[in-house]
Amino acid sequence: MRARHLIRLRRRHETIQLRDAIPEILFLNSHDGTSAYQLRVGLFRVVCTNGLIASSGVFPVWRVTHRGDVVDDVVGAALELSQRFDLLAASVERMERTVLDIGQRLELARQAIELRFPKDGPGAMEPSQPLVPRRPQDVGNDLWRTFNVIQEATLQGGLVRRSASNRLTRTRRISAIREDVRLNSALWERAIALTA
Repeated sequence: MRARHLIRLRRRHETIQLRDAIPEILFLNSHDGTSAYQLRVGLFRVVCTNGLIASSGVFPVWRVTHRGDVVDDVVGAALELSQRFDLLAASVERMERTVLDIGQRLELARQAIELRFPKDGPGAMEPSQPLVPRRPQDVGNDLWRTFNVIQEATLQGGLVRRSASNRLTRTRRISAIREDVRLNSALWERAIALTA
């Protein structure tokens, strides 16, 4: 079985100041060495201890194969990605300045539900559910807070949905690293698209 693990790396003295998040490098690897090391850009949101992952469409994903002495390649990739933290901060600031109307917020939530449950039919879950903030700091209609509320609800679970057998169930927390990365990246892409 190929087990994956993820390590979050931060600079000791961060020069990029965001209101409620810290830029990170995410280091992904498989336990048995069958897949390449991956390095991605991410954010650690302090208020909810959620880890966000920036999409590979906006920020590059560095892959380093398990051949030979790869330490220099991995360190070089991490340093290169950390040089892009200012672009990440600018993306967050654009999200904070982007105010969404209720239709835009519901559409983003609907897309998140579709990403998480692609086989569900219409009406399996109300799009308003992932928009309910879990803490006072998340109340607001700017894109940053909306994105964070939806991301947390999508990945942490606890939402009510109707199963294929028409039974009401609660969604479970995403614990698989591959699925966490897939959902996080896709949600980031959809959110950042609203700042254009």
